[in-house]
Amino acid sequence: MTQIRIETLTKEAFAPYGEVVEADGAKEIPINQGYAVRRNGLGTVDIATNSGDVNISLFVAQPRPMPIKVEVMERHPDGSQLFYPLQDRDWLVVVCTDPHKTESYRAFLATGQQGVNYARNVWHHPLLVLDADSRFFIVDRKGPGANLEEIFLDAAQALYLENPPTGVTS
Repeated sequence: MTQIRIETLTKEAFAPYGEVVEADGAKEIPINQGYAVRRNGLGTVDIATNSGDVNISLFVAQPRPMPIKVEVMERHPDGSQLFYPLQDRDWLVVVCTDPHKTESYRAFLATGQQGVNYARNVWHHPLLVLDADSRFFIVDRKGPGANLEEIFLDAAQALYLENPPTGVTS
């Protein structure tokens, strides 16, 4: 069984695949008469291709059986796709440069304080959560064209994620 090692999600490690979306390190701007703080520029939404428009949605996801089998990868040729958790629960991110090359896969453990914005055309696994009813705020593209390409790996190509680090709920 081929396993993918899970790394800690950092801006530097994830840069080839898109952006890590997190408030840490962002400049705070007081707003609403000082009763709120705004942090701008956390991510860049890319939707302009082929007359696209912004789509905002909510996903509620369930955990997959352990060990997590990687058997499908997807990408979006016409725009980026941003995922941000709505609760403080760890979750997993799997990306690759070529779904047919095992060595190109990377897996990251994201905290409930981190989102990701997959860049246009970046291969990634569909949403992977470790807890039931995990809610995510999604910003992506809607509009004409086929903005989803999926590849299903055959049994011989399927990969497995190593077990999440100790302390992560499942």
